[in-house]
Amino acid sequence: MALQAVNGSEADGSAGCAQPGNLSLEVTDYNMNCSNISVLPIPATRAREMDSLRILLYSLIFLLSVFGNLLIIVVLMLNKRMRTVTNSFLLSLAVSDLMMAIFCMPFTLIPNILENFIFGAAMCKIVTYLMGVSVSISTFSLVAIAIERYSAICNPLKSRAWQTRSHAYRVIAATWVVSLLIMVPYPVFSALKSFPKANGTVGNMCRLDWPSQKAEQTWYVLLLFILFFVPGVVMIIAYGLISRELYRGIQFELSQSRETTGQKNGVGKALVGSNDDDDGCYIQVSKKPSSAVELPTLSASSSAAQAKTERARSNTSEAKLQAKRRVIRMLMVIVALFFICWMPLYTVNTWKAFDLKSASKALSGAPISFIHLLSYTSACVNPIIYCFMNTRFRKALLSTFACCCRNRLCRHCCWCRRREGGEDGIAATSMATSMATSMSKFSYTTVSTTGTC
Repeated sequence: MALQAVNGSEADGSAGCAQPGNLSLEVTDYNMNCSNISVLPIPATRAREMDSLRILLYSLIFLLSVFGNLLIIVVLMLNKRMRTVTNSFLLSLAVSDLMMAIFCMPFTLIPNILENFIFGAAMCKIVTYLMGVSVSISTFSLVAIAIERYSAICNPLKSRAWQTRSHAYRVIAATWVVSLLIMVPYPVFSALKSFPKANGTVGNMCRLDWPSQKAEQTWYVLLLFILFFVPGVVMIIAYGLISRELYRGIQFELSQSRETTGQKNGVGKALVGSNDDDDGCYIQVSKKPSSAVELPTLSASSSAAQAKTERARSNTSEAKLQAKRRVIRMLMVIVALFFICWMPLYTVNTWKAFDLKSASKALSGAPISFIHLLSYTSACVNPIIYCFMNTRFRKALLSTFACCCRNRLCRHCCWCRRREGGEDGIAATSMATSMATSMSKFSYTTVSTTGTC
């Protein structure tokens, strides 16, 4: 969780001399240790290169996150056909990821580069609170999507009774309310603190001022379980069960195809039809043929039609098998990315809560910045995985922009026609009816009120 963003990195380390137990200070150009007050210069060129690299990576991830999540929000809001149960959770996920991009990335990078939190005490409390809320909502949304997919795929009949949009809206509202309540300690304990910088000036840092070390340790262990361990286990179990059912469907269809290829001249069991909506999560029972009578006197046209139908069925079955394999691989990627993005940051936060001295020495500066950046990549990875790799969403995206372009072109055409009508004083329009087509001349005001667009 990126809740140490504004109080980590250089800001966290540079408060070392002012805060007990935080013994290391690492700034851009110097490395000071409070025990002996020795200053070790760091090459300026290397420091500038690291800052440039951080700015480049943060800017890239920020733009991808904002642009991708805004596209998802626009498409899902404008297309009524896309307002399904799953897409409702994806909309909530996109909003939370957009919040994460806006409130986490700039307020992490800028204080780290400037070595000073310049936004004031009020923004310190607001930013830390919104950081926690956005991360919490994003995690809960991922869990809700995993549970919804498991129910829809592996228990389709039971899930139809309760998987409605109204139920999805209630779950989304609950995730937002719980997230807002869980993160209340952040604005309560966040405070702006001053510290002496290496160049003799005084800087500010936004950090959490816990009443005791025990409270801090309890808090980060609680977050470790609520926002990482439990969601990770739920996603592993849900997507693991989905993958198992899809694998069973693949094995079933392969056995059916082997049986079908072994049948000659229509003798044996009939080929089980395959619906495009089949998800492979339950075993289909092959229907017994009403008669197994051999028909040796089929015409050439009938044989050709039957062969064509069998080839079409074979191609459809093979395409479905490939699609299910892709789904299994995608589910594995989703779980892997969740752990890759968030495990380093949760581990670091817990480590700092129990051993601040060693964690600050090992992670101050560029390492903690890149760990934060790794967690922020989830804000741009989620839109790609959950939406842009979905065929229906891509079609809806293209249709949305095509519609916008048509509307803009239509408005331009209307404006041009009105301008020509104003210049010439004459306008013509064609009126089509089911009986006849006639041309009539109207005045400028008549054409304006009729409007062809």
